[in-house]
Amino acid sequence: MKLCRIKKKLKMKISALNFSQSVSSVMRTKKQKRKKRLSVLKTDASDSVLSPDSVVALQCSLLQAGRPTLKRLKRMPMGRLLTGHERSENGNKDNSKKHKPAVVNGYANDDHKNEDTIMTNGFVGSEESKTSLEERENLDSDPDVDSNSWHPYLKYLAQNGSVTGDNVEYVAQDEDTEPIRASYVAAVNAGKGRCMVVMAPSQKLTFRGKCQLACLYGSVQVFGFSINPAQPPYDLFSPSSHCPLTIEALAHSSPGKTKKELRMRGKAVIKEHLSRADRQLLLKDFNSRYSILLLEDVETLATSFISGFPEFKHLFSVRLKERDKFGLELDKSPLASAGVLQVSADAGLIVSESGALAVEALIEACVEDDNGCPVIMVCGTKYIGKSTFTRYIINSLLNHIPCVEYLECDVGQTEFTPPGCLSLVKVTEPLLGPPFTHQKVPHRMMYYGEASCERDLQHYIEIIKSLWCSYKREVPLVINTMGWVKGFGLKILVDLIRLLSPTHVVQLGARDRQDMPQLTPEYVCTAPGWHTKGKPQGKGIYMKQNQAEDSEQERDEPEGDLSFYSESSGHQLLSVLSEFSNAGDANNASCHSNILRDMATLGYLSQLQPLGPGHLLPLHSLTPFQVPFHAVAVRAVHCHVSPTHLMYTLNASLVGLCRIPDDFGSEVDSAVFLSHNPVCECFGIGIVRGIDMKRKLYYISSPIDVEKLRLVNCFLVGSVCIPAMVFKNQPAIEEALPYVSEKYNFCVLGAGKIKVKKMRRRREHRGYSLPSR
Repeated sequence: MKLCRIKKKLKMKISALNFSQSVSSVMRTKKQKRKKRLSVLKTDASDSVLSPDSVVALQCSLLQAGRPTLKRLKRMPMGRLLTGHERSENGNKDNSKKHKPAVVNGYANDDHKNEDTIMTNGFVGSEESKTSLEERENLDSDPDVDSNSWHPYLKYLAQNGSVTGDNVEYVAQDEDTEPIRASYVAAVNAGKGRCMVVMAPSQKLTFRGKCQLACLYGSVQVFGFSINPAQPPYDLFSPSSHCPLTIEALAHSSPGKTKKELRMRGKAVIKEHLSRADRQLLLKDFNSRYSILLLEDVETLATSFISGFPEFKHLFSVRLKERDKFGLELDKSPLASAGVLQVSADAGLIVSESGALAVEALIEACVEDDNGCPVIMVCGTKYIGKSTFTRYIINSLLNHIPCVEYLECDVGQTEFTPPGCLSLVKVTEPLLGPPFTHQKVPHRMMYYGEASCERDLQHYIEIIKSLWCSYKREVPLVINTMGWVKGFGLKILVDLIRLLSPTHVVQLGARDRQDMPQLTPEYVCTAPGWHTKGKPQGKGIYMKQNQAEDSEQERDEPEGDLSFYSESSGHQLLSVLSEFSNAGDANNASCHSNILRDMATLGYLSQLQPLGPGHLLPLHSLTPFQVPFHAVAVRAVHCHVSPTHLMYTLNASLVGLCRIPDDFGSEVDSAVFLSHNPVCECFGIGIVRGIDMKRKLYYISSPIDVEKLRLVNCFLVGSVCIPAMVFKNQPAIEEALPYVSEKYNFCVLGAGKIKVKKMRRRREHRGYSLPSR
């Protein structure tokens, strides 16, 4: 018995000795590794500014030890590191949480405050990113390390929530977690002016700049239009003069496909467009719910031509106040390689709840209406967002129907044509930019010649009637109206509703502003118009109460064909609240109407360029067309001009190139002048480069086809002028610039700017039309 006990005790001592030797060996190995890594960290810390790798290693170790994350560091004064004592007091609060590893090499949104994120510089959970508590305490107590020396870098970390690299911005996410609230999951510089962006559902990327977007996998929405891999690439234009565009990732699914199959398809797309080094991180944590976009820098004739003027040099750049508000070094982002600069999501388009409900009602009417094609009229005061919301409606409708027709009734802020034109346009492509980026040839166009219709209301109504007759009611129609909604402007709007008989009226308004009454069917039926008369309920709109009233009103009513109007059958009023800042306030508008008109005119004139965006020529160097005097008739539509002065008015002006049905048949070579404003078709706009009085020739520069130019027999000149920057920027001219003078005497009677007195009732506003000129 004693011998057995002795043998048993001996075995236990031997096993304990072996265990202690193995433990000491392991501890020596770990100690050597710690010393080696500590020497590397101290080498980095000895610099004047702590290196990003050291900061990243410290952040990783803090998170792995359950210590405060970057969010807590962000609130520490002067951006200092937490000491070992502070970490010991606060370190055990989040030990029960599971930290999700993530690789961040760019901006991460600062809103996901409940997520613990490990931030590395291109790797997750590697040995180089792990530091023991002893090393951190030694580094904190090192007198050679000044916490203020790396304060700028920590401040940059706190603002962006990540470490920025040159090529990749990435935030990993698990398959079954909720979508993160950053703008995107990853952005990778793909080279050659391209950038690949990976977005999770409901993420939104708001930006300035211009690019071409191709959806390679998933689905996204831009300005109300949905884009998927089956569609071609689209050009996006987000200048500083308009509301910035927002790319929103949508939830998508493929029936009959498993998550694994969808992941394989997405990974194949990434492998096709990225190098091995850039795609490694994306492939590791790719989610089947993600959407993959390819953004490419784009340049068109319009953007290149307009940006060539000094006044619009920074048209596609971020404003200083937007850059300060977002607080980012935008030029270092991979998005900048594709011509995109990210801005705050608050600056993007804000569609109110009432606006979303209105769009849904319009889509339902266009898709399910069996009684006919809906006619949608959008109205509201100036700077309320009419044009923007109209583009949003058109884009939303194009998701469900192949074509929409558009009737332009706003002569000052036209969508597809130069200012001063009224048109009927067939729209088949989404509108993903301001008007100067999608100037196109309309189905039918007429030239009014002014930025406001108040000078000749009768002529304005006649042009609208003619365009309305060209609408065949085969597709839905969207009508844009002018922002003049007070006084006679409201009466004209009532006349347009009665004339065009819309099925839906979308009325935009702002909070705490009452610029116009609610255009209900009852109001439109009883309100007086400028061209028509409203009557009390129970009577027809144009019925006369008694013979005496009839004879008295006929003396004051405007001349016109009242039989063209029909009693309104009623419409559905959709009230939309504009919730962006300064809605309806012209004094705080981001870009005034005259500048927008200049950009639209320049966008149209850019079609004169014979080459491409990289080979622009000044307008005065282009060869004009020669038109004899006797081949065309001339008319000034904006005011009465004596025939002896009409040539001075015509020279160096924008003219509408029109065709009148009348055959004036001039037998002599002298100029032909019209005595009235014609209602005729307009093929386009041209510039009168010069007039040769000896040879009796007009010199015209215009982008319209030669075949259509041969059909032109009328020049109409109005108050819409060539933008002043065209005259001031004429390169290759050494002498005085033509049509530009610095010695102008404004003291001469009539030489100054015409002062318009808005409160004075003009003759054409007193209930009768002007006599024909």
